Amino acid sequence: MKKIFLGLAIIGAQFMFAQKVVGMKVENNQKKEQPATISKDKVNMYNDNFQKFIKALQSSDYKAAEEVLSDKVKEIVTEDVLKKVKDGIDINKKLDILKVGYYVTMDGVSHPNIKYKYAGDSSSKEVISAVFEDDGKLLGVLPAGMSK
Repeated sequence: MKKIFLGLAIIGAQFMFAQKVVGMKVENNQKKEQPATISKDKVNMYNDNFQKFIKALQSSDYKAAEEVLSDKVKEIVTEDVLKKVKDGIDINKKLDILKVGYYVTMDGVSHPNIKYKYAGDSSSKEVISAVFEDDGKLLGVLPAGMSK
């Protein structure tokens, strides 16, 4: 009888401490990473579109400013938003390209990003960031006063 209880105890202990084995498969579905640099032609195209946007803001021509905006943001950008962007950028100063790279959005997509500084500003504290689509349309502008 003791042998039966001992045998049942050993078998019961194995079932009680058993772990469930789960098969796991690792898939490598990572998106192809963008190169770290953007070609000069693309940078010039992005810069031209940004300068068109700034000139449209300077003349308060919001229809012309919307032409350079991406279709994704046209729905949410109003004249009030454009006025706030205009207030955050000193449109009387010349802008120079400080840094070119990529900006990763919350959905994991990398978009070209150009950071501008005011000409003659050596401290680079006031930086304006512009995010573009690959076709050159503006996705977003973060003025210097709003980056803090």
